[in-house]
Amino acid sequence: MEKNKILVTGGLGYIGSHTTLALQAAGYEVVIVDNLSNSQADMLDRIAAISGIKPALAQFDLCEEAALDQFFAEHANLGGIIHFAAFKAVGESVAQPLNYYKNNLLSLMLLLEKMQKYAVPYLVFSSSCTVYGEPESLPVTEAAPVQKATSPYGNTKQISEEIIQDVLKAQPALQAIALRYFNPVGAHESGQIGELPLGVPNNLMPFITQTAIGLRSELKVFGHDYDTPDGTCIRDYIHVMDLAEAHVIALQRLMEKKNRANYEFFNLGTGQGSTVLEVIASFERTSGQKLNYQLTERRPGDVVKIYADTALANEVLGWKARRNLDEMTRSAWQWEQNYRGQ
Repeated sequence: MEKNKILVTGGLGYIGSHTTLALQAAGYEVVIVDNLSNSQADMLDRIAAISGIKPALAQFDLCEEAALDQFFAEHANLGGIIHFAAFKAVGESVAQPLNYYKNNLLSLMLLLEKMQKYAVPYLVFSSSCTVYGEPESLPVTEAAPVQKATSPYGNTKQISEEIIQDVLKAQPALQAIALRYFNPVGAHESGQIGELPLGVPNNLMPFITQTAIGLRSELKVFGHDYDTPDGTCIRDYIHVMDLAEAHVIALQRLMEKKNRANYEFFNLGTGQGSTVLEVIASFERTSGQKLNYQLTERRPGDVVKIYADTALANEVLGWKARRNLDEMTRSAWQWEQNYRGQ
């Protein structure tokens, strides 16, 4: 095993690409598996332009077992895995539940099988605050009960964590940390990589920036009669680079055997909730752009309000979010302008 070589699945996606840069900055060699279903190949060159190092890329679907086995046979010296590759849109999962269950669960199960077969000991899993469903109390701590998921996407994250825990009980040599993120936004400080969904965005921030730059005619704000200060949903928005750095810290925790159990999980957020209208106000403030938006009907599957208690991540994991909402919206706009050549 080569401790320094890390597999990042979905490494050309939004969080994966930023985490790849954070790993490189920490001295790791990164190998990426990505099927480009929601990412673009030129992200590899963008990563190389920032870091000076072009990661190896294997382009295939993790659900293709033969291709996955061949990959592990060729990279049998992996020190650990950070697993991002999954479908992730709440609304789409409501419309296409089977696609989500098949893709998100089968890929994880095959990955765990290969970890056992090829003795790769460490896994950092990309989980989500959606595992808490509609929380009973706020802020949400890791001790909060896992409620019935409000979408198939959220359910795949709940089931994935259960699968990992069951496998680790049977295979104590494996060690894993699940990171339950709240709402990642923003872009790398270089402005050279950022969130780039294919087709119509499902997340708020790229829809904001694409509307501001003229790619979308207007932003729809789903629901304006919720029990919140301004009637719009509340989320805990976290800068993607804060999130990326947390993955490196989690991986190092496993490698340095600082984990207290072979399965741990942590909330990653700022600990503060912002409404959709507050995010729009921040964007208008940092970009100088007036945003065309419309208040519209609620969207199926949306949680009303959720934000994190981050004490465990701060005190036990040794990580804390450092970037504020204005830094998130400013960097997202810089990326959008750079990408569109404006």
